[in-house]
Amino acid sequence: MEPALLLLLVEDDDAVRPIVEDALREGGFEPKLASNGSEALEILTSHREMLRGLITDINLGDGPDGWEVAKRGRELIPTLPVVYMSGASGQEWPSKGVPHSTLLAKPFAPAQLVTAISMLLNTSGDRPL
Repeated sequence: MEPALLLLLVEDDDAVRPIVEDALREGGFEPKLASNGSEALEILTSHREMLRGLITDINLGDGPDGWEVAKRGRELIPTLPVVYMSGASGQEWPSKGVPHSTLLAKPFAPAQLVTAISMLLNTSGDRPL
């Protein structure tokens, strides 16, 4: 059996993070959690050899936002699939989002997230399980 693909999950909402984490685990992925943009940037740097995807909220409070996290992720891992999650910033995705990304408007069903990251992984050459 192949090991689960490691995904960076960046979500500052303590109520939302475990729901998204559980959905990813049930989908066969291994989420590495960050609760803010600064933490996410550290994980991107320290785990870049192992990360296969990024799922990030856009509004992350103080510090780097999801747009900045994704841009840095792409600098470190040029083919990194990115799923943005947002309740309010979706209209900015066409201008601020990185190529080969998708946006899920909150609220969304957990299965939508698993489908979105799986589709991006399939087109990048990685495959979900």
